[in-house]
Amino acid sequence: MDVQELQAQQRFHLHQKITMMINRYQIFADDGNGEPGPLVAFVEQKRMTFKEQVTLYADESKGSVLAAFKARKVIDLASGYDVTTPDGQPIGLFGKKFGKSLLRSTWQLDQPGQDPVDISERSMGLALFRRVWNVVPWVGDWPFPLKYHFDFVRDTTPVGAVDKKTRFRDHYLVHIEDPTLDRRLVLAQAVALDALQSR
Repeated sequence: MDVQELQAQQRFHLHQKITMMINRYQIFADDGNGEPGPLVAFVEQKRMTFKEQVTLYADESKGSVLAAFKARKVIDLASGYDVTTPDGQPIGLFGKKFGKSLLRSTWQLDQPGQDPVDISERSMGLALFRRVWNVVPWVGDWPFPLKYHFDFVRDTTPVGAVDKKTRFRDHYLVHIEDPTLDRRLVLAQAVALDALQSR
């Protein structure tokens, strides 16, 4: 699927394949009936290097790059991540708001020429429960059993969302309501919401 076709899509399905040493994600366009359709992006990277740089390939052959995101400063991952085209041109950037994320995970997505998009967990209660879950001995080692979701808002206008579809597997539905949001930027952020979501 070329970039123009990708930009016309409003719904995507993000699936993580669980492995011990590698983060592996498949992103599918919606088939029009709420189910995964054609594969549009693929990520496969060793866990130990995932926080530094990630490549989104166009398919599982990894022969063509769709986009990539890279930490601005590896030492200070709070500085954010630049999202670029295959030839290194900027698409946008995203970063976690660590102060706000103490209670509810909050990110900011920036695309050139547009106002920033704030991304936060939909439910404060569920966000707090996730934090308690993660610090309880033994319990925190188990997958979190409840579905949690993120809303994308520009000013006060909803422009998208990432909804967890399954309780124990990392399957998400990505909605994009704003036609001007670059889909490559949103998909990179959606992968980060799962892979970099330590709190």
